Amino acid sequence: FAAQRHVLTYMEDAVSQLLENREDISQYGIARFFTEYFNSVRQGTHILFREFSFVQATPHNRASFLRTFWRCFRTVGKNGGKYSNLLTAQEYHCLLQLLCPDFPMELTQKAARIVLMDDAMDCLMSFSDFLFAFQIQFYYSEFLESVAAIYQDLLAGKNPNTVIVPTSSSGQHRQRQPPNDCNPLEGVEASLFYQCLESLCDRSKYSCPPSALVKEMLSSVQRMTFYGFLMALAKDQGINRALGALPDKGDLFLDPAMDQEIEKLVAQVSGLSVSGPASSSADTANMPARNSPRINSPWKPLHHRRKMDAESEGSNEETDSSEN
Repeated sequence: FAAQRHVLTYMEDAVSQLLENREDISQYGIARFFTEYFNSVRQGTHILFREFSFVQATPHNRASFLRTFWRCFRTVGKNGGKYSNLLTAQEYHCLLQLLCPDFPMELTQKAARIVLMDDAMDCLMSFSDFLFAFQIQFYYSEFLESVAAIYQDLLAGKNPNTVIVPTSSSGQHRQRQPPNDCNPLEGVEASLFYQCLESLCDRSKYSCPPSALVKEMLSSVQRMTFYGFLMALAKDQGINRALGALPDKGDLFLDPAMDQEIEKLVAQVSGLSVSGPASSSADTANMPARNSPRINSPWKPLHHRRKMDAESEGSNEETDSSEN
């Protein structure tokens, strides 16, 4: 169970943060630190502003990052005019770097290529198209590297008896040579392709899409191109539900919990200014002190929140989120 849930990874990270921030943590206590650390892991906020090597270290971290990216930037596709939700790969990469400063551009480009299926990286993409392509590329990164190698062998007429499985998830992603998918009539035999992928999923120690869903996807066609396969993975709602990080496409711009928090913040800000212009100085002086509880943003990891709380001690700022 400990290995399956990557408990050792989180224990090592917690101890590392404890040693790095021991002076700040001493005022809270070690027991409280570990409690809050593992609560943040459970809630999925532990990956915020962390280095990429940690963000992609476990399947839970990857799912948490995908969910956080969606919740933070879903309004990119929800609000505005006709073209307001269309961004380039570089612009989406800038959004990713707001959550993970050293997020590699190569992964963003690979996700964009799933949508665009060519090298025109300056083309515009909708938020939903990019998000679901990015989910497949990021969460199943090692799997896709092996799929690319198998596809190239099948194109060359080789029998990929030996499945190539990446042996390291250190964050150093190899440059994937795009298979030649220019002609839609090209590709490989779908049934043979599935046999190779089924063997890959059986042997791989990394995350793979459910074999039954992959079989269903490939059984409906005679031939399949590499990027056609990636696009089919990105559009398959069964695979999206199995992964469990994002809602269905129809609910992509709905997040009642976050909307409720935003409404509370708006109501608080509006309440401060309702009687402001008409109030006399005497009325202002007689106003009772506000004692509403501090609202902690769910998007701050533990060690960042401690530092910010320590630095803001004694200030009159009620919430870090009110500027949004």
